[in-house]
Amino acid sequence: MGLGVFLIWYSYNQFTPDQLSEIKTHFSNANYYFVILAVSLSIISHVFRAYRWSFMLQPMGYNPKLLNNFMAISIAYLMNIFIPKSGEISRAVVLSKYEQVPFEKGFGTIISERVVDLLFLLGFTLAALFMQFDELFTYLSEIIPVVKIVYAFAGLIVLGLLFLAFLKYSRSAFRQKVMAFVKGLKEGVLSIVKMKKKGMFIIHTFIIWGLYLLSFYTATFALDETSAISTGTLIIAFVVGSFSFAFTNSGFGSYPFFVAGILAVFGIATTVGTAFGWIVWTSNIVSLIIFGGLSLFMLPIYNRVIEE
Repeated sequence: MGLGVFLIWYSYNQFTPDQLSEIKTHFSNANYYFVILAVSLSIISHVFRAYRWSFMLQPMGYNPKLLNNFMAISIAYLMNIFIPKSGEISRAVVLSKYEQVPFEKGFGTIISERVVDLLFLLGFTLAALFMQFDELFTYLSEIIPVVKIVYAFAGLIVLGLLFLAFLKYSRSAFRQKVMAFVKGLKEGVLSIVKMKKKGMFIIHTFIIWGLYLLSFYTATFALDETSAISTGTLIIAFVVGSFSFAFTNSGFGSYPFFVAGILAVFGIATTVGTAFGWIVWTSNIVSLIIFGGLSLFMLPIYNRVIEE
């Protein structure tokens, strides 16, 4: 959250009063019909995500209600706004409470799902690199120095080796609890291998990511200056925006900053890119808060009614 605040402060201190006035004008002149349509496409993608989740749970003998899946996912997105990555835990907790799916198994399916989504995001990244390698590499290397990426991966490898050594040599009660958790986690992760409807799972994954990209594309029509960007620029901006969510709470501060930066590389004024980034980010966050809040309220009521 602190990093997001810093990025907001840093980016806006780069603008003159006239440029800040220009950003406000872009907000005022935006076509919010396209913004609403873009948000609607994102919400539809969450419904497909909820349905896809069932394919991973069925091999373990669980058939959760679609609405419970959807509300669990909505609450997860809400939680991620305030506590990074807590959404994955809350999804498994909700499923455990209302569908009696053991936490470690539900969490395992979520990890497996995230791996698949990461592969699709990497696919978009490769497409972006293929289309505009020089521009994208130059921009990202300025934002994230390669040496820092190397250090981060090295640190993760060391931590992984230490954890494996602990599991192998420790005889503590804590180790037994960890192993029991890992066993359930493994079953959840491997559910993707065991599921019968692999074809439908893949189709739904394509639909989900297609809706993500279509939502972003639709949002570009909100401003005249972004409505005519090329396919290559569209995909690159989509990829950079997606990765920005890893930097701060649900992309707070980082999403507009990075999207504006990459659009500037392709000739779109920073004021336009900043306004566009904030319009896209704010509209999606508002929808996540609304649906997440409603889900928190409706989840116990819905399940109480179903039980009666």
